[in-house]
Amino acid sequence: MSKFLSFLSGSLAGALASAAMVMLLTPKSGQAVRTDIKREVNSILEEGRRAAELKRVELEAQLAQMRGDLPLSELNTTQVPK
Repeated sequence: MSKFLSFLSGSLAGALASAAMVMLLTPKSGQAVRTDIKREVNSILEEGRRAAELKRVELEAQLAQMRGDLPLSELNTTQVPK
């Protein structure tokens, strides 16, 4: 049991020391880091939305062609509404 407590206290001390070092050595403020993360997440989400819209247009065109609504020569899957 004492080995476990020694391990646990060592792990806790290491985690606290690591957190302190990160806080001291981080070149940006917390607000700046949060802003950067938010901007990057929004960029990734927007890219995903554009990819999903492109795929939706492509699949709708394929479905229309399979149903016979639209000849294959009239399919244009490169136009994506913004």
